[in-house]
Amino acid sequence: MRTLTAAGAIGAMALAVTGCAGAANGAGSAGDRLEIVTTTTQLADITSELVGDAAEVTSLLQPGASAHSFDPGPAALGALADADLLIVNGAGLEEWLGDTVEASGFAGTVVDTSEPIDLLEAGEEADAHAGEDEDAHADEAEGEEHAEEAPTEPGHEGETAEEHAEHADEGEETVDEPGHEGETAEEHAAHGEFDPHVWTDPANAILQAQAIRDAVTAADPEADIDASADAYIAQLGELEEWMRASIEQVPVDERLVVTTHDTFGYLERAFDVQVVGTVLPSLDDSADASAAHIDELVAEIRETGAPVVFSENAIDPQLAATIAREAGVELRQGEDALAADALGAEGTPTGTYIGSLVHNTTAMVTAWGAEPLPVPESLS
Repeated sequence: MRTLTAAGAIGAMALAVTGCAGAANGAGSAGDRLEIVTTTTQLADITSELVGDAAEVTSLLQPGASAHSFDPGPAALGALADADLLIVNGAGLEEWLGDTVEASGFAGTVVDTSEPIDLLEAGEEADAHAGEDEDAHADEAEGEEHAEEAPTEPGHEGETAEEHAEHADEGEETVDEPGHEGETAEEHAAHGEFDPHVWTDPANAILQAQAIRDAVTAADPEADIDASADAYIAQLGELEEWMRASIEQVPVDERLVVTTHDTFGYLERAFDVQVVGTVLPSLDDSADASAAHIDELVAEIRETGAPVVFSENAIDPQLAATIAREAGVELRQGEDALAADALGAEGTPTGTYIGSLVHNTTAMVTAWGAEPLPVPESLS
Protein backbone atom coordinates (compact mmCIF):
# COMPACT_ATOMS: atom_id res chain seq x y z
CA MET A 1 0.00 0.00 0.00
CA ARG A 2 1.29 3.45 -0.88
CA THR A 3 1.16 6.20 1.74
CA LEU A 4 1.96 9.82 0.96
CA THR A 5 2.82 12.76 3.12
CA ALA A 6 0.56 15.78 2.78
CA ALA A 7 3.13 17.67 0.75
CA GLY A 8 3.44 14.84 -1.75
CA ALA A 9 -0.30 14.39 -1.97
CA ILE A 10 -1.30 17.91 -2.98
CA GLY A 11 -0.74 17.46 -6.67
CA ALA A 12 -1.53 13.74 -6.77
CA MET A 13 -5.02 13.48 -5.38
CA ALA A 14 -8.49 14.69 -6.13
CA LEU A 15 -10.82 14.62 -3.19
CA ALA A 16 -14.14 15.78 -1.72
CA VAL A 17 -15.24 17.52 1.45
CA THR A 18 -18.54 18.51 3.00
CA GLY A 19 -19.33 19.16 6.64
CA CYS A 20 -17.84 16.99 9.33
CA ALA A 21 -19.50 14.19 11.24
CA GLY A 22 -17.52 12.51 13.99
CA ALA A 23 -18.15 8.79 14.19
CA ALA A 24 -16.99 8.65 17.79
CA ASN A 25 -17.35 10.92 20.79
CA GLY A 26 -14.67 13.45 21.59
CA ALA A 27 -13.38 14.04 18.06
CA GLY A 28 -10.69 16.70 18.08
CA SER A 29 -9.64 16.02 21.66
CA ALA A 30 -5.98 15.53 22.38
CA GLY A 31 -4.06 12.44 22.51
CA ASP A 32 -5.46 9.03 23.29
CA ARG A 33 -6.78 7.75 20.00
CA LEU A 34 -5.78 8.09 16.39
CA GLU A 35 -7.75 10.78 14.55
CA ILE A 36 -8.83 9.69 11.08
CA VAL A 37 -10.55 11.78 8.40
CA THR A 38 -12.17 10.12 5.39
CA THR A 39 -13.41 11.81 2.24
CA THR A 40 -16.48 9.75 1.29
CA THR A 41 -19.37 8.33 3.25
CA GLN A 42 -18.49 4.83 2.08
CA LEU A 43 -14.95 5.12 3.42
CA ALA A 44 -16.20 6.64 6.67
CA ASP A 45 -18.46 3.65 7.29
CA ILE A 46 -15.85 1.09 6.27
CA THR A 47 -13.20 2.73 8.44
CA SER A 48 -15.52 2.97 11.45
CA GLU A 49 -16.35 -0.73 11.16
CA LEU A 50 -12.68 -1.65 10.91
CA VAL A 51 -11.39 0.37 13.85
CA GLY A 52 -14.29 0.14 16.30
CA ASP A 53 -13.51 2.27 19.33
CA ALA A 54 -9.77 2.34 18.66
CA ALA A 55 -9.83 5.61 16.67
CA GLU A 56 -11.87 8.73 16.00
CA VAL A 57 -13.38 8.75 12.49
CA THR A 58 -14.65 11.92 10.83
CA SER A 59 -16.38 11.98 7.44
CA LEU A 60 -15.90 15.08 5.32
CA LEU A 61 -18.81 14.21 3.03
CA GLN A 62 -22.31 13.99 4.45
CA PRO A 63 -24.98 11.41 3.52
CA GLY A 64 -26.51 12.11 0.13
CA ALA A 65 -23.73 14.51 -0.92
CA SER A 66 -21.94 14.09 -4.24
CA ALA A 67 -18.24 13.38 -4.10
CA HIS A 68 -17.64 15.01 -7.48
CA SER A 69 -18.50 18.61 -6.73
CA PHE A 70 -18.00 20.05 -3.28
CA ASP A 71 -16.92 23.42 -1.97
CA PRO A 72 -14.92 22.78 1.22
CA GLY A 73 -15.40 25.22 4.07
CA PRO A 74 -13.92 25.96 7.51
CA ALA A 75 -15.21 22.68 8.97
CA ALA A 76 -13.15 20.72 6.46
CA LEU A 77 -10.04 22.72 7.30
CA GLY A 78 -10.54 22.16 11.01
CA ALA A 79 -11.04 18.42 10.62
CA LEU A 80 -7.96 18.03 8.45
CA ALA A 81 -5.78 20.19 10.70
CA ASP A 82 -6.09 17.71 13.57
CA ALA A 83 -6.04 14.45 11.60
CA ASP A 84 -3.36 11.79 11.79
CA LEU A 85 -4.62 9.90 8.72
CA LEU A 86 -6.56 11.09 5.68
CA ILE A 87 -8.28 8.15 3.97
CA VAL A 88 -9.12 8.94 0.32
CA ASN A 89 -10.85 7.05 -2.45
CA GLY A 90 -8.37 8.27 -5.06
CA ALA A 91 -8.56 7.32 -8.76
CA GLY A 92 -9.49 10.93 -9.55
CA LEU A 93 -12.72 11.06 -7.55
CA GLU A 94 -11.93 14.00 -5.28
CA GLU A 95 -10.64 16.63 -7.66
CA TRP A 96 -10.56 19.62 -5.33
CA LEU A 97 -8.91 18.70 -2.06
CA GLY A 98 -5.32 19.64 -2.84
CA ASP A 99 -5.72 23.30 -1.92
CA THR A 100 -7.81 22.36 1.13
CA VAL A 101 -5.12 20.04 2.46
CA GLU A 102 -2.50 22.72 1.98
CA ALA A 103 -4.62 25.43 3.60
CA SER A 104 -5.52 23.24 6.57
CA GLY A 105 -1.94 22.60 7.61
CA PHE A 106 -2.58 18.85 7.55
CA ALA A 107 0.67 17.10 8.50
CA GLY A 108 -0.46 13.50 8.67
CA THR A 109 -0.43 10.62 6.21
CA VAL A 110 -2.64 10.26 3.15
CA VAL A 111 -3.86 6.73 2.39
CA ASP A 112 -4.95 6.28 -1.24
CA THR A 113 -7.26 3.27 -1.08
CA SER A 114 -7.45 2.93 -4.87
CA GLU A 115 -3.81 1.90 -5.13
CA PRO A 116 -4.29 -1.89 -4.84
CA ILE A 117 -7.29 -1.91 -7.21
CA ASP A 118 -7.26 -2.85 -10.90
CA LEU A 119 -8.72 0.43 -12.13
CA LEU A 120 -10.93 0.83 -15.18
CA GLU A 121 -9.76 3.50 -17.57
CA ALA A 122 -12.22 6.35 -18.06
CA GLY A 123 -14.54 5.47 -20.91
CA GLU A 124 -13.48 1.83 -20.88
CA GLU A 125 -16.35 -0.61 -21.37
CA ALA A 126 -16.28 -3.61 -19.07
CA ASP A 127 -15.70 -6.77 -21.12
CA ALA A 128 -18.52 -8.63 -19.43
CA HIS A 129 -19.04 -11.29 -22.09
CA ALA A 130 -16.33 -13.81 -22.95
CA GLY A 131 -15.34 -13.92 -26.61
CA GLU A 132 -16.34 -10.35 -27.46
CA ASP A 133 -12.81 -8.97 -27.59
CA GLU A 134 -12.09 -10.05 -31.14
CA ASP A 135 -15.29 -8.53 -32.49
CA ALA A 136 -14.92 -5.37 -30.40
CA HIS A 137 -11.43 -4.72 -31.76
CA ALA A 138 -11.83 -5.97 -35.34
CA ASP A 139 -11.65 -2.43 -36.70
CA GLU A 140 -8.29 -1.88 -35.00
CA ALA A 141 -6.75 -4.78 -36.89
CA GLU A 142 -7.95 -3.30 -40.18
CA GLY A 143 -6.99 0.29 -39.34
CA GLU A 144 -4.47 0.82 -42.11
CA GLU A 145 -6.66 -0.82 -44.74
CA HIS A 146 -9.50 1.60 -43.97
CA ALA A 147 -7.45 4.71 -43.24
CA GLU A 148 -9.19 6.65 -45.99
CA GLU A 149 -12.70 5.51 -45.04
CA ALA A 150 -15.14 8.30 -44.19
CA PRO A 151 -15.68 8.73 -40.42
CA THR A 152 -19.04 7.82 -38.96
CA GLU A 153 -18.74 9.73 -35.70
CA PRO A 154 -21.80 11.78 -34.74
CA GLY A 155 -21.67 15.10 -36.58
CA HIS A 156 -18.98 13.94 -39.02
CA GLU A 157 -20.78 11.32 -41.14
CA GLY A 158 -19.59 11.33 -44.74
CA GLU A 159 -16.43 13.34 -44.18
CA THR A 160 -13.18 12.12 -45.61
CA ALA A 161 -10.47 11.22 -43.14
CA GLU A 162 -8.59 14.35 -44.18
CA GLU A 163 -11.60 16.60 -43.54
CA HIS A 164 -12.16 14.88 -40.22
CA ALA A 165 -8.55 15.50 -39.18
CA GLU A 166 -8.86 19.17 -40.14
CA HIS A 167 -11.79 19.58 -37.78
CA ALA A 168 -9.76 18.02 -35.00
CA ASP A 169 -6.93 20.46 -35.68
CA GLU A 170 -9.39 23.34 -35.51
CA GLY A 171 -10.46 22.28 -32.03
CA GLU A 172 -13.98 21.35 -33.18
CA GLU A 173 -13.63 17.64 -32.52
CA THR A 174 -15.81 16.03 -29.89
CA VAL A 175 -15.36 12.74 -28.09
CA ASP A 176 -17.57 9.77 -28.99
CA GLU A 177 -16.44 7.32 -26.31
CA PRO A 178 -19.33 5.63 -24.49
CA GLY A 179 -20.47 7.94 -21.74
CA HIS A 180 -18.62 10.95 -23.13
CA GLU A 181 -20.40 11.67 -26.40
CA GLY A 182 -20.29 15.33 -27.41
CA GLU A 183 -17.54 16.38 -25.01
CA THR A 184 -14.63 18.40 -26.30
CA ALA A 185 -11.21 16.81 -25.93
CA GLU A 186 -10.43 19.32 -23.18
CA GLU A 187 -13.60 18.44 -21.28
CA HIS A 188 -12.89 14.74 -21.72
CA ALA A 189 -9.36 15.05 -20.37
CA ALA A 190 -10.60 16.95 -17.33
CA HIS A 191 -12.56 13.94 -16.16
CA GLY A 192 -9.41 12.05 -15.34
CA GLU A 193 -7.75 8.86 -16.43
CA PHE A 194 -9.71 6.31 -14.40
CA ASP A 195 -13.23 5.43 -13.32
CA PRO A 196 -13.18 6.26 -9.58
CA HIS A 197 -16.39 4.44 -8.56
CA VAL A 198 -14.49 1.44 -7.23
CA TRP A 199 -16.84 0.69 -4.32
CA THR A 200 -19.63 -0.67 -6.53
CA ASP A 201 -17.68 -3.97 -6.53
CA PRO A 202 -17.30 -5.30 -2.95
CA ALA A 203 -14.09 -7.10 -3.93
CA ASN A 204 -12.58 -3.62 -4.33
CA ALA A 205 -13.97 -2.58 -0.95
CA ILE A 206 -12.12 -5.53 0.58
CA LEU A 207 -8.87 -4.20 -0.89
CA GLN A 208 -9.69 -0.73 0.41
CA ALA A 209 -10.46 -2.15 3.87
CA GLN A 210 -7.17 -4.02 3.96
CA ALA A 211 -5.29 -0.87 2.99
CA ILE A 212 -7.03 1.09 5.76
CA ARG A 213 -6.36 -1.64 8.33
CA ASP A 214 -2.66 -1.69 7.42
CA ALA A 215 -2.40 2.11 7.58
CA VAL A 216 -4.08 2.30 10.99
CA THR A 217 -1.85 -0.45 12.37
CA ALA A 218 1.25 1.29 11.03
CA ALA A 219 0.18 4.65 12.49
CA ASP A 220 -0.75 3.19 15.88
CA PRO A 221 0.72 -0.28 16.52
CA GLU A 222 -1.10 -0.41 19.86
CA ALA A 223 -4.54 0.04 18.28
CA ASP A 224 -6.42 -3.19 18.90
CA ILE A 225 -8.33 -3.57 15.66
CA ASP A 226 -7.50 -7.11 14.53
CA ALA A 227 -10.78 -8.68 15.66
CA SER A 228 -13.05 -5.93 14.32
CA ALA A 229 -11.13 -5.68 11.03
CA ASP A 230 -11.15 -9.44 10.44
CA ALA A 231 -14.87 -9.64 11.20
CA TYR A 232 -15.77 -6.78 8.87
CA ILE A 233 -13.61 -7.99 5.98
CA ALA A 234 -15.29 -11.39 6.35
CA GLN A 235 -18.67 -9.63 6.08
CA LEU A 236 -17.56 -7.97 2.86
CA GLY A 237 -16.68 -11.41 1.50
CA GLU A 238 -20.16 -12.67 2.41
CA LEU A 239 -21.66 -9.60 0.73
CA GLU A 240 -19.83 -10.38 -2.50
CA GLU A 241 -21.01 -14.01 -2.43
CA TRP A 242 -24.63 -12.98 -1.77
CA MET A 243 -24.57 -10.38 -4.55
CA ARG A 244 -23.17 -12.86 -7.05
CA ALA A 245 -25.66 -15.59 -6.18
CA SER A 246 -28.56 -13.13 -6.29
CA ILE A 247 -27.56 -11.59 -9.62
CA GLU A 248 -27.10 -15.06 -11.09
CA GLN A 249 -30.84 -15.63 -10.60
CA VAL A 250 -31.20 -13.55 -13.77
CA PRO A 251 -30.02 -14.60 -17.27
CA VAL A 252 -27.00 -12.59 -18.39
CA ASP A 253 -28.76 -10.96 -21.33
CA GLU A 254 -31.49 -9.63 -19.01
CA ARG A 255 -29.15 -7.86 -16.58
CA LEU A 256 -29.73 -4.43 -18.07
CA VAL A 257 -29.10 -1.26 -16.08
CA VAL A 258 -29.84 2.40 -16.87
CA THR A 259 -28.63 4.82 -14.20
CA THR A 260 -28.20 8.55 -13.73
CA HIS A 261 -24.46 8.77 -14.34
CA ASP A 262 -21.59 6.46 -15.17
CA THR A 263 -21.21 4.90 -11.73
CA PHE A 264 -21.44 1.14 -12.10
CA GLY A 265 -18.54 0.15 -14.36
CA TYR A 266 -16.94 -2.02 -11.67
CA LEU A 267 -20.24 -3.75 -10.93
CA GLU A 268 -20.59 -4.36 -14.67
CA ARG A 269 -17.12 -5.90 -14.90
CA ALA A 270 -17.43 -8.06 -11.80
CA PHE A 271 -20.99 -9.37 -12.10
CA ASP A 272 -21.65 -9.62 -15.84
CA VAL A 273 -24.16 -6.76 -15.79
CA GLN A 274 -24.73 -4.56 -18.85
CA VAL A 275 -24.98 -0.83 -18.31
CA VAL A 276 -27.18 0.13 -21.26
CA GLY A 277 -26.59 3.83 -20.77
CA THR A 278 -26.65 6.72 -18.34
CA VAL A 279 -28.81 9.81 -18.09
CA LEU A 280 -25.74 12.04 -17.71
CA PRO A 281 -23.03 11.14 -20.25
CA SER A 282 -20.12 11.21 -17.82
CA LEU A 283 -18.34 9.74 -14.82
CA ASP A 284 -19.04 13.12 -13.19
CA ASP A 285 -22.57 13.65 -11.86
CA SER A 286 -22.37 17.41 -12.52
CA ALA A 287 -22.28 16.92 -16.30
CA ASP A 288 -25.06 18.02 -18.66
CA ALA A 289 -26.91 15.85 -21.17
CA SER A 290 -27.49 17.05 -24.73
CA ALA A 291 -30.76 16.52 -26.57
CA ALA A 292 -28.95 14.13 -28.90
CA HIS A 293 -27.69 12.07 -25.97
CA ILE A 294 -31.19 11.87 -24.49
CA ASP A 295 -32.64 10.72 -27.82
CA GLU A 296 -29.92 8.08 -28.18
CA LEU A 297 -30.50 6.80 -24.64
CA VAL A 298 -34.25 6.53 -25.15
CA ALA A 299 -33.61 4.56 -28.34
CA GLU A 300 -31.17 2.25 -26.52
CA ILE A 301 -33.67 1.59 -23.75
CA ARG A 302 -36.35 0.67 -26.25
CA GLU A 303 -34.01 -1.47 -28.33
CA THR A 304 -32.54 -3.45 -25.44
CA GLY A 305 -35.74 -3.77 -23.43
CA ALA A 306 -34.21 -2.36 -20.27
CA PRO A 307 -37.22 -2.27 -17.92
CA VAL A 308 -36.23 0.48 -15.48
CA VAL A 309 -34.38 3.79 -15.26
CA PHE A 310 -32.77 4.16 -11.85
CA SER A 311 -32.28 7.58 -10.33
CA GLU A 312 -29.50 8.03 -7.78
CA ASN A 313 -29.76 9.32 -4.25
CA ALA A 314 -27.37 12.27 -4.70
CA ILE A 315 -28.81 13.56 -8.01
CA ASP A 316 -32.04 15.34 -8.92
CA PRO A 317 -34.26 12.70 -10.63
CA GLN A 318 -36.04 15.11 -12.98
CA LEU A 319 -34.11 14.27 -16.14
CA ALA A 320 -34.19 10.54 -15.35
CA ALA A 321 -37.97 10.85 -15.03
CA THR A 322 -38.19 12.51 -18.44
CA ILE A 323 -36.16 9.75 -20.09
CA ALA A 324 -38.14 6.99 -18.39
CA ARG A 325 -41.39 8.60 -19.53
CA GLU A 326 -40.21 8.99 -23.14
CA ALA A 327 -38.92 5.41 -23.21
CA GLY A 328 -42.12 4.08 -21.63
CA VAL A 329 -40.40 2.33 -18.73
CA GLU A 330 -40.51 2.49 -14.96
CA LEU A 331 -38.57 5.08 -12.96
CA ARG A 332 -37.22 4.16 -9.54
CA GLN A 333 -36.55 7.18 -7.36
CA GLY A 334 -36.81 8.38 -3.78
CA GLU A 335 -36.41 5.43 -1.40
CA ASP A 336 -36.03 3.16 -4.45
CA ALA A 337 -33.14 5.19 -5.94
CA LEU A 338 -29.72 3.61 -6.06
CA ALA A 339 -27.11 4.65 -3.51
CA ALA A 340 -24.35 5.51 -5.96
CA ASP A 341 -21.88 8.23 -4.96
CA ALA A 342 -23.05 8.55 -1.35
CA LEU A 343 -24.67 6.57 1.41
CA GLY A 344 -28.09 7.49 2.73
CA ALA A 345 -28.89 8.96 6.11
CA GLU A 346 -27.93 7.04 9.23
CA GLY A 347 -30.56 4.47 10.16
CA THR A 348 -31.91 4.09 6.62
CA PRO A 349 -31.40 0.93 4.49
CA THR A 350 -28.61 2.69 2.57
CA GLY A 351 -26.98 4.26 5.63
CA THR A 352 -24.09 1.77 5.65
CA TYR A 353 -21.82 0.52 2.89
CA ILE A 354 -23.09 -3.05 3.17
CA GLY A 355 -26.68 -1.85 3.41
CA SER A 356 -26.28 0.27 0.29
CA LEU A 357 -25.05 -2.65 -1.81
CA VAL A 358 -27.78 -4.94 -0.47
CA HIS A 359 -30.30 -2.23 -1.40
CA ASN A 360 -28.84 -1.68 -4.88
CA THR A 361 -28.63 -5.39 -5.64
CA THR A 362 -32.18 -5.98 -4.47
CA ALA A 363 -33.44 -3.06 -6.56
CA MET A 364 -31.72 -4.31 -9.70
CA VAL A 365 -32.64 -7.98 -9.35
CA THR A 366 -36.30 -7.20 -8.69
CA ALA A 367 -36.33 -4.79 -11.66
CA TRP A 368 -35.17 -7.72 -13.79
CA GLY A 369 -38.18 -9.75 -12.64
CA ALA A 370 -36.42 -12.05 -10.17
CA GLU A 371 -35.92 -12.26 -6.43
CA PRO A 372 -32.56 -11.99 -4.68
CA LEU A 373 -31.57 -14.68 -2.24
CA PRO A 374 -32.42 -14.09 1.43
CA VAL A 375 -29.96 -11.66 2.97
CA PRO A 376 -27.68 -13.45 5.48
CA GLU A 377 -28.18 -12.39 9.09
CA SER A 378 -24.55 -11.31 9.22
CA LEU A 379 -25.35 -8.60 6.64
CA SER A 380 -28.59 -7.37 8.21
